[in-house]
Amino acid sequence: MFQRLPPIQSLRSFESAARHSSFKLAALELNVTPAAISQQVKVLEDYLGVALFRRLSRRLEITVEGEAMLPKLREAFGCIVEAIEAARDPGSRLLIMAPPNFAARWLVPNLSDFARRHPDIEFQLSSSVDAIDRYDAGNPHLMPLLDHRIGYTEVAIRFGAAQCPGYQVDPVLAPDYTLVCSPALLNGAHPLRTPDDLRWHVLIDDQAIPGESLRPSWEEWLQAAGASTVDATQGLRFGNSTLALEAALNGQGVVLAPEPLVAAEVAAGRLVMPFDIKVPSRFCYYLATPQAAVERPAARAFRAWLLAQVRSMPTED
Repeated sequence: MFQRLPPIQSLRSFESAARHSSFKLAALELNVTPAAISQQVKVLEDYLGVALFRRLSRRLEITVEGEAMLPKLREAFGCIVEAIEAARDPGSRLLIMAPPNFAARWLVPNLSDFARRHPDIEFQLSSSVDAIDRYDAGNPHLMPLLDHRIGYTEVAIRFGAAQCPGYQVDPVLAPDYTLVCSPALLNGAHPLRTPDDLRWHVLIDDQAIPGESLRPSWEEWLQAAGASTVDATQGLRFGNSTLALEAALNGQGVVLAPEPLVAAEVAAGRLVMPFDIKVPSRFCYYLATPQAAVERPAARAFRAWLLAQVRSMPTED
């Protein structure tokens, strides 16, 4: 006999809140208020007669009962998505989400090759800073990975710790950060000859990665360079990597940037790397593909192409 189910919205709210450990982030994903998410979870808890979360002061902690239900619920949602997409037949329409800097400086210049190799795939690129993982007290909180665009197979390129439950994850790039600047700074009143010469120049601080301890810092780079006379706390601050790099291109200062994303600008002579000193990134760019979409032709083709492009990139001796 068919058993009466709880409201589907309560199940969606619980799954999203469990994935994010947050009513607030679940609300952003489902386009409702945090109070609505909390209410829907309460409806489900009342239906089941058990608590699904322990509501702590700054986060949610899922209970044993919630953990027991979550895997099958995710599997069920995956089956629903597969059924809907099978009926809708997204075919060869692909939506790609990526961080702005990666999209503009690496993905866009290479996408013509993907288009040439896969003329049957209609693709659309969407860019957002939400494709950079957010962290709170060291815990990753993913913003909505995808737009859930009707009729599209969706994949996301993100920057972070590559932890996405419900997604197949493939690391793409783990870039070193290097100092770049306009060639104009190599000459002039205060030529940039040694790292200590940076005391005469503006340090551009790219704060696109939230959390000072989570991104490469000027303190790290200056220490590696042995530049003891430079004040790492002074300079321009940007919350967007693309804007920080544009400031450097316009000669407003020097910036630490992911080396693969500035390689084309350096090759063209618009930027220079005056010092062979680098600091490693704590995170990587990674491809996240929903488990329900892994075997779709468009997603498989894009994954294979992207990983092949990365493997073919020149490496240092």
